[in-house]
Amino acid sequence: MSCSCGYKEKNKESLVIREETKETREDKIEVVDKKIETLPKTKEECHKCKNMVAYYWDVQTRSADEAPTRFFRCTKCNHTWRAYN
Repeated sequence: MSCSCGYKEKNKESLVIREETKETREDKIEVVDKKIETLPKTKEECHKCKNMVAYYWDVQTRSADEAPTRFFRCTKCNHTWRAYN
């Protein structure tokens, strides 16, 4: 290394820093493969599996003076479809 004043370092040792950690059982994070739905449910027939319960939500897909589009997702097979109001 050298300085703006012209000094040059003669000793060019490389420094390696290592850190060891021990993982305890409490430190492990459990990954849960579980889908948590907070959407409301309604009676709507799925066109794919004929299940009669679906989640639903509304999205304003067109201009503000038009009705929103209602989307449905089957609670059984996760098939998603839409209905225009």
